Amino acid sequence: MYLVLEYALADDYLERRAALREEHLALARAAHDRGELLLAGALPDPFDRALLVWTAPREVVEAFAAADPYVVRGLVTGWTVREWAVVVGG
Repeated sequence: MYLVLEYALADDYLERRAALREEHLALARAAHDRGELLLAGALPDPFDRALLVWTAPREVVEAFAAADPYVVRGLVTGWTVREWAVVVGG
C-alpha cells in the first residue's frame, strides 16, 4: 500500500524555505533511510504543492507532517494523506 502526503505551500514558500530546508530534509532523509518515504518533492511552475510518497502506516505519515518544520513554521498551509491505488509499477 502506498500513501501520498500532499502539502499545500504558502505563497512565499521559496523565499522562506532556506532557513528550514536542512531540518526538513534531515527529517525526510531519516524516513527514507528507514524505508518509509519513497519519493518527495515540490511541484514547480508554480511552487504551490509538494508530494511525498510513503509505504508506511498512516500514523507514521501523520506524525512526520506534524513534526515537519515546514508545517510547524507555516510554509505548508495545509496537508492531506490519501491512499494511492498504484496499478503499474511498485
